[in-house]
Amino acid sequence: MAKYDKADIERRMAGAVESLKGDLGGLRTGRANTSLLDPVVVEVYGAMMPLNQVATVSAPEPRMLSVQVWDKANITPVEKGIAKANLGLNPMIDGQTLRLPLPDLTAERRKELAKLAGNYCENAKIAIRNVRRDGMEALKDDEKKKDIGEDERKRGEDEVQKLTDRFVALADEAAAAKEKEILTQ
Repeated sequence: MAKYDKADIERRMAGAVESLKGDLGGLRTGRANTSLLDPVVVEVYGAMMPLNQVATVSAPEPRMLSVQVWDKANITPVEKGIAKANLGLNPMIDGQTLRLPLPDLTAERRKELAKLAGNYCENAKIAIRNVRRDGMEALKDDEKKKDIGEDERKRGEDEVQKLTDRFVALADEAAAAKEKEILTQ
């Protein structure tokens, strides 16, 4: 029974790229995006809950987010959760709705966000390379156990390297697009 599983390696590499895209989606550009509030957690009913489980987030205008809190008693905890998330947003309470005007990004803040996008990309590439290492080790183990021959191992290593190159390129593309979006708003 061979340990090497190309489909599993491809799935894990794709997962690293998807995770990167999720992280990049949370970075603020000049436009309102509901995913900006994804990392916000709120303390309600004695537990920590994601914001999207206690309120509806929408972007009614290009530079404004709106958070419609379902239970009026949770307005203050939601406001505190948004402040704690350190996103640079100042919520304004309007009945059961919190309005979050997005301030203009300074050139310095844009550079910081672009650098953060680069860091996220590097972390994703490290994860992809770790999956590659696992795949290469599995191939060598299979060869030692005589499950596969040297030619099959080399073919497998070529496949793993091609997958690695493909997913690293996807990660680079996603980060480059986000950096461009941040810097050219």
